[in-house]
Amino acid sequence: MSNHPRTSRPKPPPPGNEEASATLNLGEFQDVDTLTLSEAALVLNALVAKRRNDRKNINETEMLNTTLNYLDHFARFTQKENVEAVERLLSAHKNLAKFERAQLGSLCCEDADEAKTLIPSLQDKIKDDDLQDLLNEISKLHNR
Repeated sequence: MSNHPRTSRPKPPPPGNEEASATLNLGEFQDVDTLTLSEAALVLNALVAKRRNDRKNINETEMLNTTLNYLDHFARFTQKENVEAVERLLSAHKNLAKFERAQLGSLCCEDADEAKTLIPSLQDKIKDDDLQDLLNEISKLHNR
Protein backbone atom coordinates (compact mmCIF):
# COMPACT_ATOMS: atom_id res chain seq x y z
CA MET A 1 0.00 0.00 0.00
CA SER A 2 1.37 3.37 -1.00
CA ASN A 3 1.38 6.44 1.22
CA HIS A 4 0.80 8.71 -1.73
CA PRO A 5 -2.56 10.43 -1.75
CA ARG A 6 -4.87 9.16 -4.48
CA THR A 7 -5.56 11.68 -7.12
CA SER A 8 -7.98 11.12 -9.86
CA ARG A 9 -7.76 12.55 -13.30
CA PRO A 10 -10.21 15.32 -14.01
CA LYS A 11 -13.22 14.22 -15.98
CA PRO A 12 -12.89 15.33 -19.59
CA PRO A 13 -15.51 17.77 -20.83
CA PRO A 14 -18.27 16.39 -23.02
CA PRO A 15 -17.16 16.12 -26.66
CA GLY A 16 -19.49 18.86 -27.90
CA ASN A 17 -22.29 21.17 -27.00
CA GLU A 18 -24.95 19.45 -29.07
CA GLU A 19 -28.46 20.52 -28.18
CA ALA A 20 -31.87 19.93 -29.71
CA SER A 21 -33.63 23.01 -28.37
CA ALA A 22 -35.26 26.03 -30.01
CA THR A 23 -31.98 26.47 -31.88
CA LEU A 24 -30.74 23.20 -33.26
CA ASN A 25 -27.03 22.73 -32.52
CA LEU A 26 -25.88 19.27 -33.54
CA GLY A 27 -22.21 20.08 -34.01
CA GLU A 28 -20.50 17.71 -36.41
CA PHE A 29 -23.81 15.85 -36.85
CA GLN A 30 -25.68 18.92 -38.16
CA ASP A 31 -26.03 17.68 -41.77
CA VAL A 32 -25.70 13.94 -41.21
CA ASP A 33 -28.49 11.80 -42.61
CA THR A 34 -30.81 10.80 -39.80
CA LEU A 35 -33.05 7.75 -39.70
CA THR A 36 -36.44 7.46 -38.11
CA LEU A 37 -36.78 4.60 -35.65
CA SER A 38 -38.81 2.75 -38.29
CA GLU A 39 -36.03 3.15 -40.88
CA ALA A 40 -33.40 2.02 -38.39
CA ALA A 41 -35.49 -1.05 -37.56
CA LEU A 42 -35.77 -1.96 -41.25
CA VAL A 43 -32.03 -1.56 -41.81
CA LEU A 44 -30.91 -3.55 -38.76
CA ASN A 45 -33.48 -6.32 -39.22
CA ALA A 46 -32.53 -6.66 -42.90
CA LEU A 47 -28.83 -6.83 -42.01
CA VAL A 48 -29.37 -9.50 -39.36
CA ALA A 49 -31.63 -11.51 -41.70
CA LYS A 50 -29.06 -11.32 -44.52
CA ARG A 51 -26.24 -12.46 -42.25
CA ARG A 52 -28.34 -15.36 -40.98
CA ASN A 53 -29.29 -16.29 -44.54
CA ASP A 54 -25.63 -16.14 -45.61
CA ARG A 55 -24.76 -18.15 -42.51
CA LYS A 56 -22.32 -15.46 -41.46
CA ASN A 57 -21.44 -14.71 -37.88
CA ILE A 58 -24.07 -12.22 -36.74
CA ASN A 59 -22.17 -11.38 -33.57
CA GLU A 60 -25.42 -11.03 -31.63
CA THR A 61 -24.27 -8.94 -28.74
CA GLU A 62 -26.44 -7.83 -25.88
CA MET A 63 -26.28 -4.30 -27.34
CA LEU A 64 -27.58 -5.48 -30.72
CA ASN A 65 -30.42 -7.42 -29.11
CA THR A 66 -31.31 -4.49 -26.84
CA THR A 67 -31.31 -2.13 -29.82
CA LEU A 68 -33.48 -4.45 -31.90
CA ASN A 69 -35.94 -4.84 -29.02
CA TYR A 70 -36.08 -1.07 -28.59
CA LEU A 71 -36.68 -0.50 -32.30
CA ASP A 72 -39.29 -3.26 -32.48
CA HIS A 73 -41.11 -1.61 -29.59
CA PHE A 74 -40.91 2.03 -30.73
CA ALA A 75 -40.85 1.88 -34.53
CA ARG A 76 -44.18 3.36 -35.61
CA PHE A 77 -44.24 1.87 -39.10
CA THR A 78 -43.43 -1.75 -39.80
CA GLN A 79 -44.31 -2.12 -43.48
CA LYS A 80 -41.48 -1.07 -45.78
CA GLU A 81 -43.87 0.73 -48.13
CA ASN A 82 -45.16 2.92 -45.31
CA VAL A 83 -41.67 3.67 -44.02
CA GLU A 84 -40.69 4.79 -47.54
CA ALA A 85 -43.88 6.85 -47.93
CA VAL A 86 -43.22 8.67 -44.65
CA GLU A 87 -39.65 9.37 -45.77
CA ARG A 88 -40.95 10.84 -49.05
CA LEU A 89 -43.42 13.06 -47.16
CA LEU A 90 -40.75 14.30 -44.78
CA SER A 91 -38.02 14.80 -47.38
CA ALA A 92 -40.29 17.16 -49.30
CA HIS A 93 -39.85 19.64 -46.43
CA LYS A 94 -36.32 20.82 -47.28
CA ASN A 95 -36.61 23.77 -44.86
CA LEU A 96 -36.56 21.32 -41.95
CA ALA A 97 -33.29 19.85 -40.70
CA LYS A 98 -32.78 16.13 -41.26
CA PHE A 99 -32.88 15.64 -37.49
CA GLU A 100 -36.26 17.40 -37.26
CA ARG A 101 -37.71 15.30 -40.08
CA ALA A 102 -36.51 12.10 -38.40
CA GLN A 103 -38.03 13.20 -35.10
CA LEU A 104 -41.38 13.91 -36.77
CA GLY A 105 -41.29 10.46 -38.40
CA SER A 106 -40.43 8.76 -35.11
CA LEU A 107 -42.66 10.63 -32.68
CA CYS A 108 -45.84 10.68 -34.82
CA CYS A 109 -47.31 13.65 -32.98
CA GLU A 110 -51.05 14.18 -33.11
CA ASP A 111 -51.01 17.93 -33.63
CA ALA A 112 -48.72 20.83 -34.49
CA ASP A 113 -48.65 22.10 -30.91
CA GLU A 114 -47.40 18.75 -29.60
CA ALA A 115 -44.78 18.55 -32.37
CA LYS A 116 -43.48 22.05 -31.64
CA THR A 117 -43.37 21.30 -27.92
CA LEU A 118 -41.36 18.10 -28.42
CA ILE A 119 -39.22 19.56 -31.23
CA PRO A 120 -38.80 23.24 -30.25
CA SER A 121 -36.59 24.06 -33.24
CA LEU A 122 -39.68 23.71 -35.49
CA GLN A 123 -41.22 26.84 -33.96
CA ASP A 124 -40.30 29.34 -36.68
CA LYS A 125 -39.64 26.91 -39.52
CA ILE A 126 -43.10 25.69 -40.45
CA LYS A 127 -46.59 27.10 -40.11
CA ASP A 128 -48.95 25.23 -37.80
CA ASP A 129 -51.37 24.49 -40.66
CA ASP A 130 -48.62 23.05 -42.86
CA LEU A 131 -47.24 21.02 -39.97
CA GLN A 132 -50.71 19.71 -39.13
CA ASP A 133 -51.24 18.67 -42.76
CA LEU A 134 -47.91 16.79 -42.68
CA LEU A 135 -48.80 15.11 -39.38
CA ASN A 136 -52.21 14.09 -40.77
CA GLU A 137 -50.57 12.50 -43.82
CA ILE A 138 -48.10 10.63 -41.61
CA SER A 139 -50.97 9.48 -39.39
CA LYS A 140 -52.83 8.01 -42.39
CA LEU A 141 -49.82 5.82 -43.10
CA HIS A 142 -49.56 4.78 -39.45
CA ASN A 143 -53.11 3.48 -39.36
CA ARG A 144 -52.71 1.18 -42.37
